[in-house]
Amino acid sequence: MSKDDRTFIERADSITGNLYGEPMSAERIEENFALYGLRKRVAALERFDAELGGEIDSSPHNLRRRIQLVDLRRRMGSLHEELRKAKR
Repeated sequence: MSKDDRTFIERADSITGNLYGEPMSAERIEENFALYGLRKRVAALERFDAELGGEIDSSPHNLRRRIQLVDLRRRMGSLHEELRKAKR
């Protein structure tokens, strides 16, 4: 089996693109994230952090993508904290 070098977002885009004909927006990813249980949210955030910890390519496209990912990670982290405070 070949190694999949795509990021979390790239895999989500590919899957939803195949299922629904268009990639999933960051807002939709965040909405789905809110439906996860505590353990699944923690695991998703840890995987996301591991992916963000890698090398940064300096091409304009990759830098824009990186900014989008960091913003999504921040929003997901805030949402996770709000849900934890609400005991969910």
